[in-house]
Amino acid sequence: MIDTQEIEVQRTEHSRLSEINFKNLPFGKVFSDHALIAKYTNGEWQAPKIIPYGDIHLSPATSALHYGQAVFEGMKAFKNPDGEILVFRPEKNHERINRSAERLCMPKITEHIFIEGIKQLVSLDRNWVPNEPDSSMYIRPFMIGTDPFLGVKPSDDYLFMIITSPVGPYYSKPLHLKVETEFTRAAKGGVGFAKAAGNYASAMLPAKKAQNQGIDQLIWTDAKEHKYLEEAGTMNMMAVIDGKLITPPTGSTILAGVTRESFLILSREAGYIVEERPIAIEELISAARSGKLEELFGVGTAATTAHVAKLSYEDETFELPPIESRKISNQIGNQLIGIKMGTVEDVHNWNMKF
Repeated sequence: MIDTQEIEVQRTEHSRLSEINFKNLPFGKVFSDHALIAKYTNGEWQAPKIIPYGDIHLSPATSALHYGQAVFEGMKAFKNPDGEILVFRPEKNHERINRSAERLCMPKITEHIFIEGIKQLVSLDRNWVPNEPDSSMYIRPFMIGTDPFLGVKPSDDYLFMIITSPVGPYYSKPLHLKVETEFTRAAKGGVGFAKAAGNYASAMLPAKKAQNQGIDQLIWTDAKEHKYLEEAGTMNMMAVIDGKLITPPTGSTILAGVTRESFLILSREAGYIVEERPIAIEELISAARSGKLEELFGVGTAATTAHVAKLSYEDETFELPPIESRKISNQIGNQLIGIKMGTVEDVHNWNMKF
């Protein structure tokens, strides 16, 4: 069994830090010097290690490649004005990856491996956390089944890793979204609430078709009737109609976003009316037609707040109100990113600081 001692570290002999242009960071293509690795075998987690970032060896028969036992998380680290590292609500991501793991019949990851692993890994590569505006270190924990076995059963052995990547902004402009009424992302009783790799693979074809039409992302609707808004490709969705902030409730088809929960807490504290309830597509489109749709935006780790400038549904496209006029998403979004960056007081003690 593992304990809470310092994690063993094998430092890289050749840092790539000097090769990186931190003023021009693409999202998800540059990786820091080290990674954390932990193996689950014989029914328990082995001691984690921090090793130089590099390729890993897997059998062609690795079960995750064939049967999809793969879950992951997405988080960010920022530097505050004093040079300290801040990671936003990591315990929530730990809870969520374990919910995902349970749904895919995978073992739960210990707090020591996940939380302490992030802290020690990011501390080691703290010089990779950008200082540039709108930049951060993206943190990607993931777990896969590793049995070299062809047959449909849960793997006996698993690999958990954390890799990190200095990134610029995920979206460079406000978005054009389309309401999807043909393809389905998730159905009740399925794995829509889990951060499972297959959920993203199945969304790629409809997303690609939409992008070929000049659409940035899709708004997914319920699988049964395509009548209710659920979420977008990489974020939870929120709308402001008649001054009320409205968002669909989480459930078996919608990912329980950490940014979503935090945004709602801050919105209620600011005195805004918040409604967590189903949003009919007809309600959304009717509000867009009448001008009552004051704001439409997504929230998530990658973007924090992503404004929607255009909304398409069937044969109609609506130009939404100017970004600068949007009171709730701008106010709460700026407050939330300020907390994450350490420029706004963290009254909830959401940040892990080191």
